[in-house]
Amino acid sequence: MVVGEIWRYPVKSMGGEQLDVAMLTADGVPGDRVVHVRDAGDVLTARSHPALLGFRASLGPDGEPLVDGQPWGSEVLAERLRGAVGPDVRLVRFDGPERFDVLPLLVATDGAIAALGLDRRRFRPNILVSGATADAERSWPGKRLRIGGALIGVASLRQRCVMTTYDPDTQVQDVSILRRIVRERGGRLALDCRVIEPGRVAVGDPVEVLEG
Repeated sequence: MVVGEIWRYPVKSMGGEQLDVAMLTADGVPGDRVVHVRDAGDVLTARSHPALLGFRASLGPDGEPLVDGQPWGSEVLAERLRGAVGPDVRLVRFDGPERFDVLPLLVATDGAIAALGLDRRRFRPNILVSGATADAERSWPGKRLRIGGALIGVASLRQRCVMTTYDPDTQVQDVSILRRIVRERGGRLALDCRVIEPGRVAVGDPVEVLEG
């Protein structure tokens, strides 16, 4: 098994960017989910506002997020966001650990996704492992993964939510997808992970499963 893809999502619930290499830290992929969307009082996600998935975030050369090429704090972007999501929304930078839904790193396998025949972007992994069988990941919780120069601890299978039902390109919803994930995968796919030993990870690096 090898690293097939690496993803970073600089703005929570927006589309992300593919990377060739990343230096994993205790906070996972640097620059991941460092900005989020708020309204008057709450953090908003694509679970309730799927239009967010239509925006694409990346990191600029200065390390600050860009959204569709615009600085995340620009008024041009703010106007687009208000038009798509609501009049009270704004982007807020926050680097704390609470920005992650569960743990800082989500690892998915090509085998499990291929068994469902779905677009892997629906599952928003940070690392996609290629060359895995359909059921391989289900035995990994409690074990460790040596991925390139990093050591990853696998905590649990991820409970999937309604975000998987939205097409990442069109945002059209298909609720049958989540029903399939529940029926065929017990509602769980991909792995919530923590970084035990930081290190460099690149596409093509070997992935080795180690006992906990």
